[in-house]
Amino acid sequence: MTSPNLRKVILRLANLQGANLWYADLTGAYLNTANLRDADLWGAILVGANLSRADLHLAGLYLANLRGAKLEEAYFCNTTMPDGSINNRDC
Repeated sequence: MTSPNLRKVILRLANLQGANLWYADLTGAYLNTANLRDADLWGAILVGANLSRADLHLAGLYLANLRGAKLEEAYFCNTTMPDGSINNRDC
């Protein structure tokens, strides 16, 4: 199975609720204000991605690479972080 190549894709305001984005390459993607509620981003590459104001409620980011990602005002509630911890900052 190949991983989706979504490098630099513009998904601003996109509704990706419940999407399966396992191992997707989202390097430099624009996901600001996107609905990623309950999305599965297991192992996704989000290097330099813009996730500012994205809804990450119940999202799974386990093993995701968030190096240099912009997370300003992103919404975290019951969000599984890359290290497996749960982020409930905004619940």
